[in-house]
Amino acid sequence: MIEINLVAYFLDTAVYVGIYSILTLSLNLEYGFTGLLNFGKVAFFMIGAYVSALLTVAGAPYAVGLLGGMVVSALSGLLMSLPALRLREDYLAIVMLVFGETIRIVLKNEIWIAGGPFGVTGIPPAFAFLRAIDTEEFYIAINVVIVYGILLVLYVLLETLVNSPYGRILRGIREDEQATQCLGKNTIRCMAQIFVIGSGVAGVAGSLYAQYVGYISTRMFLPIVTFTVMVMCILGGSGNNRGAILGALIMVGLERGTRIAKDYIGVPIDPQNLMYILTGTLMVLFLFYRPSGMLKEKPVKQDRQK
Repeated sequence: MIEINLVAYFLDTAVYVGIYSILTLSLNLEYGFTGLLNFGKVAFFMIGAYVSALLTVAGAPYAVGLLGGMVVSALSGLLMSLPALRLREDYLAIVMLVFGETIRIVLKNEIWIAGGPFGVTGIPPAFAFLRAIDTEEFYIAINVVIVYGILLVLYVLLETLVNSPYGRILRGIREDEQATQCLGKNTIRCMAQIFVIGSGVAGVAGSLYAQYVGYISTRMFLPIVTFTVMVMCILGGSGNNRGAILGALIMVGLERGTRIAKDYIGVPIDPQNLMYILTGTLMVLFLFYRPSGMLKEKPVKQDRQK
């Protein structure tokens, strides 16, 4: 039996839950509220991670790396959204998937950009004093505070956005884009803005991921990451930001729980296969009995008429 520091393990799990909650919130804004299928979400997660890693390795403060990852991811989302949003939903999803794979393959094969298949190593932690910390639990606990502090800020901002009159336009685009256009709304501009915001939030998640892990490579950003985040969004409840966080908690909990199930419970199944079995079972059950997810979308509050 492999000895595991359970305190560090659960704190580490909490960090990943926070990072994937931020990533799921970004997808929920695009898919859950606006109805945009983005199968290339991992690309913006990856861009944020690489930009932040390269800046901080070069000596920039972590705040600059975080901001840089967010801005470059947001700009990438803008550049991709302008041509892609004029396509139908299924073609939009395919184009975004191809974009994500193109970025990953370029980074993998061009060593001069970011180390190619070797990735970026020696990424410094958020605060310099963390380098001298010998206690694993304390180091991870500091990262828990950083991640959840940023998650709280982003959650409040996104909740404010989707519950504003602008959020009603997003729901209108999701339900019937043509009808929303007939009401005089520029739907292409609104969708492009959502892609920018969603991509920027994904870049923040990527930056936090790179800082915490301390090493990144292209094999960490396969298309399966996008589909895992999509499952988080669906299970938790698309169109509900609390549901997005709950979905991340469920999926990361399953992934981490199955790792220790073999050693502590004696389950005679490979942990990764067990996770796939449980995830597939959950998806089937939810699609049949609770298609809206764990938490349903909250009804929009109507303005009071004077």
